Amino acid sequence: MKLYVMRHGPAEDQAASGADAHRALTPAGRERVRAVAKVLTENGEAPAQLVTSPLVRAVQTAEIVAVTSGLTDRGGTVAVLSEMAPGGGAVALARRLASGGQKRVMLVGHEPDLSNLVAALLGSFERPFDKAAVVGIHLPSGPAPARLRFVLDPKALRFDPDARGTPK
Repeated sequence: MKLYVMRHGPAEDQAASGADAHRALTPAGRERVRAVAKVLTENGEAPAQLVTSPLVRAVQTAEIVAVTSGLTDRGGTVAVLSEMAPGGGAVALARRLASGGQKRVMLVGHEPDLSNLVAALLGSFERPFDKAAVVGIHLPSGPAPARLRFVLDPKALRFDPDARGTPK
């Protein structure tokens, strides 16, 4: 399975309600997510399925990716699952999706959970996970180890050449 792990885009410091779960993307955050989704799509890395945390900023990130990548035009939807919420079971979710034969799945969530997810799948992960960053991983359905495919730096909007492998 091609797994795309994406951190939500830049969000407001505080929601009007005062609840962290209600913090929305800023206008600049929306633009950054749109630009990242465009780069993914242009490089043949558009997800076929999106799974997101229920927190507003993550749902908004996933919805922007779905529209920008054309997923919604192809009848795709965004699944909101508690496993992607802070402290959820993202590792088990990723493995379950891979063993279920999914092909191109994007998981949208939060730090430090995403760094922990990527480290658990790859054995280690020492890179910063900036807002709207995407880590591409090949996650086999069986016992074979996962492999880092690319890191998309949202500030430079390019695939990281220091990552092992290149987008395919």
